[in-house]
Amino acid sequence: MKKGKLSIVILGILLAVLWLFPFYLLLTNSFKTPKGIFNSVLSLPDKFFTISNYPEAYEALNFLSSFLHSLIITVISVILLVFCSAMAAYALQRNHSRLSSSILLLFISAMIIPFQSVMIPMTALFGKVQALNMWGLIFMYLGFNASLSIFLFQGSIGSISESLDESAAMEGANHWQIFRKIIFPMLTPMSVTVAVLNIVTIWNDYLLPSLVLPEEQYTIPLQMFMFFGQFTKQWHLAMAGLTLAIIPVIIFYMFSQKYIIKGMTEGAVK
Repeated sequence: MKKGKLSIVILGILLAVLWLFPFYLLLTNSFKTPKGIFNSVLSLPDKFFTISNYPEAYEALNFLSSFLHSLIITVISVILLVFCSAMAAYALQRNHSRLSSSILLLFISAMIIPFQSVMIPMTALFGKVQALNMWGLIFMYLGFNASLSIFLFQGSIGSISESLDESAAMEGANHWQIFRKIIFPMLTPMSVTVAVLNIVTIWNDYLLPSLVLPEEQYTIPLQMFMFFGQFTKQWHLAMAGLTLAIIPVIIFYMFSQKYIIKGMTEGAVK
């Protein structure tokens, strides 16, 4: 192996170890007793091994209820984001006018606006329609996350030849049929990429749900915040609770990883 390739391999291994090390600490300490954690944080659980942390954390975290709330909010938000953003990107990409270019530029510009700058007026407005609860939160996610999703879809649609649209139109298909039967199925890699990015963002979001959701509709990040407040010194339960919180995202990523790189590079070359 050449020195250049060997250096890249060594660098890759070091980066992998660096990124995986926090997960190692999280997983190993979630199976330890408090005595085992204070005895050695870095060691594997041997005589201090226990699995009782997970049932205790599951109950203290009210995991089933918070998991269902997170799941409903994330799934509905991501489905709407993927489908609506793809339709918007298709309309903007195929409409070669100054107006569509301006609208696309407006979406791209919205990506640089920090949430904190609109947090106070948004919560003041939302205070008048609190009955929406989770559904209002889903609507907000659709607005806040649409810009990046449209930007990604727009680049991917730009790599699809317009001759496909013209051929389908000659066969009598309208714009909706062209998008649904031809364009959208070709966007599967990018759809998975957009879904993964939004799932990670929405699933782990704390700030926006904390401003909107009542206590009975708390998601996992909100429950984790309350959980840490109650179990500040019980790190064995805290580690088990964090492990339970990240498992769903890891499982989804494992099943969709083959699409992610293809989706991220799609549209780069036309």
